[in-house]
Amino acid sequence: MLDSVLTLIAATDGETMIEAAALAAHDALAGLGARVDQPDWLAPRKACDILFSDIARYRAGARTRKLIAKRFPGAKLDLVVQEAADRRKRLVVADLESTLIENEMLDELADFIGVRDKVAEITRQAMNGEIDFARALKTRVALFRDLPETTLGEAATRIRLMPGASIFVATLRAHGAHVALVTGGFGVFARHVGTLLRFDAVISNEILAEGGRLTGRVREPILTREGKRTALISLAGERGVPLRLTLAIGDGANDLPMLEAAGLGVAFRAKPAVAERARNRVDYCDLTAILYAQGYRASEFAAGPLPN
Repeated sequence: MLDSVLTLIAATDGETMIEAAALAAHDALAGLGARVDQPDWLAPRKACDILFSDIARYRAGARTRKLIAKRFPGAKLDLVVQEAADRRKRLVVADLESTLIENEMLDELADFIGVRDKVAEITRQAMNGEIDFARALKTRVALFRDLPETTLGEAATRIRLMPGASIFVATLRAHGAHVALVTGGFGVFARHVGTLLRFDAVISNEILAEGGRLTGRVREPILTREGKRTALISLAGERGVPLRLTLAIGDGANDLPMLEAAGLGVAFRAKPAVAERARNRVDYCDLTAILYAQGYRASEFAAGPLPN
């Protein structure tokens, strides 16, 4: 029995090369001594599965990724390697900023007081694990003291969904998965996206306001990287879902513990320090890549509540 699977997915710019890349991946696995099946196309010229066994998954992924990068330079192709059994996850936990949405919302808020570059640099350092997340969050939020609370609503109008987000969540829910948004960002934005995309649960930090103005403080305790991991484990426990049947996605250093705890953790368009450590990552494709990684065929995708 072939117990492992490599899923190859093409971004739009990689669709002309994926068939040749799939054959190259097949031959590379066979060259490593694996028993390997022919590519099974989940969507023509878009995504395929290659089942294999008899070699370590880490070795298979590293070798195939290196070969594709060398033989198809510039091709926007992602690959995910995992155990073939139980690929369709029953609990999916997603980060918000730069994962489900394209924005970093504190950077958007900073526009209102003219300090976007300063805040964006702190955000970059925090998401790459260069500085402590909680301290960085407090430092940025303190800049917004006395800003009208209505500014949060104005910032929310700038939210841009990540391509594929609506289909991603709708397909998971249509097939019985429980989907949760777990973010170190703020509830005012997370609940907005959670309602738009029909998430089952939202867990976030809260920015505090009094008398219609922001206080410059965050409600304690702050949801940190360990808090996100705890949220994943707690949600799985509440629903009786084994951790091997969980999926976590995120882009920043504060997502690493939950990516490592989940049955399948995917670093999505991740910061360099995160991409380097993640077992699996999606660098080029949109969020539907993570549906293909679970073995969904394009014919099984569900239309989301919003065009995406």
